Amino acid sequence: MRHVGPNPSLPAPPAWMRWLPVLYVAGVLLLEPVTPVQWPVSFALIALPLVTAFAHPPAVVAAATVFAIGLELLLAGTHCCAGRFVGLLWERHYVAAYACTALVGALGAILAAHRVRRERTLADVRFVAEIAQRVLLRPVPHRIGNLLLESFYLSAAAEARIGGDLFEAVPTAYGVRLLIGDVRGKGLLAVETAAAMLGAFREAAHDEPDLRALVERVDISMARRADWLGGTELSERFVTAVFAEIPEDERIVRILNCGHPPPLLIRPGEVRELDEGHPGPPLNLGMLVGDPYRVDTYPFGPGDQLLLYTDGVTETRDPAGVFYPLLERLRSWGPMPPPELLERLHQDLLDYSHDQLQDDTAALTAFLLPAGAAEAAGGGQDSPAQ
Repeated sequence: MRHVGPNPSLPAPPAWMRWLPVLYVAGVLLLEPVTPVQWPVSFALIALPLVTAFAHPPAVVAAATVFAIGLELLLAGTHCCAGRFVGLLWERHYVAAYACTALVGALGAILAAHRVRRERTLADVRFVAEIAQRVLLRPVPHRIGNLLLESFYLSAAAEARIGGDLFEAVPTAYGVRLLIGDVRGKGLLAVETAAAMLGAFREAAHDEPDLRALVERVDISMARRADWLGGTELSERFVTAVFAEIPEDERIVRILNCGHPPPLLIRPGEVRELDEGHPGPPLNLGMLVGDPYRVDTYPFGPGDQLLLYTDGVTETRDPAGVFYPLLERLRSWGPMPPPELLERLHQDLLDYSHDQLQDDTAALTAFLLPAGAAEAAGGGQDSPAQ
């Protein structure tokens, strides 16, 4: 995850917007000598303060206003360029142009000041959202025992940077337990639901020896929260999720899928979905069916890698509307360590969508080290990534 600095910074406007006032003046100067005398293009300089206010602070807008009035005076009284005599310098139409430029300059400075305040407020909001994200989605450890771990989160809304996607990795006496989920909906309710689910998982992961019992306990917590919230959309407040358990002394992985995209197993020469075709219902909908949750067990040996992801990955679209081909991409890349895999996936999603993500996206991967590599690295648990 990206590190959050101590102070929020204002977003920088695009370069073309910063240079727009210069280009605007250049255009006026190019047109003025070639237009008829009765069509004084210099009147267009009245708009220069507003053009400047798009990307510059009030002081620069004030300087642009003074410059525009001075240039209007120069063009009005320059015979060689505009074909006008100096006597027109104080002709009433030109005087009106000077006054209008000053008025527009004052309005532009006010607009620029308002824009700067809005940008500073937005920067503060984004800063707080990033801090909240680091609390809610704390970085997973790079390593737990003989597992290498990595995660990433992409928000579809640059202003939000936080949403309903969630993930977690918890070392327990029963093995490393992983969670990835996607809360239905957006906004504050989705964030609160994600926080409640993560809290329930982090607590129950240490207490429940059985993965199914762990999921049922989390499901009860989510149903209790939905009852507490009330409202007419009670049945729609659900979370899709995948729970995984990788025991330390067994070469297996246990998967319990709650209506979520199936995880992927990546090993040399093979990338496949871990899907038996019988996923359970999303959390908070389990009460609608009897005996809803089932644990599936798969071989998981040294050198194998498990990839958990939200549907924002597979539902990413290119400009033509074609969905992102996750399996094809992973098979073409071949096995790679968790940091390189997620970095490549991260960048490929942005490239594929032309930086136009339509949904929040999260991924979590776990790689089982070969015995020799685990012993050489010393075993142990890394501190969370910063």
